[in-house]
Amino acid sequence: MEHTAYGLSVTLPIPFEEALVRATAALKAEGFGVLTSIDVQQTLRTKLNREFRKYVILGACNPVLADRALHAELEVGLLLPCNVIVYEIADTESVVAAMAPLAALGIVGANAALQEVATEADARLRRALASLEHTPGAHQP
Repeated sequence: MEHTAYGLSVTLPIPFEEALVRATAALKAEGFGVLTSIDVQQTLRTKLNREFRKYVILGACNPVLADRALHAELEVGLLLPCNVIVYEIADTESVVAAMAPLAALGIVGANAALQEVATEADARLRRALASLEHTPGAHQP
């Protein structure tokens, strides 16, 4: 698993469509549902007549964690849902990446209850991505 200041990602040696299905299943296994799905490729083609790689932004939500976060900090809804992206690198290589909840919710400031939620969301997203790395055909670090 790779890390940036704002995200976590895994590269998988599988086609985009399969990566999208696996990512959705891995999120579901960790209690996240996909509330929104934005097809960036189609949107850019339609709105700008511009070609782009296969790229989808999923709005993933764990209702229990969202409820706790909203009760800890009402305006945290500005940072919800958790964004997860799936995009194609090549015909048989894709990336699945998720926002880093600790970084995103860290901008809110000192709020112990919200920090607990962010820590749990981070652990769940990490497990979801790790499960993708450990499925047949995945790159091993």
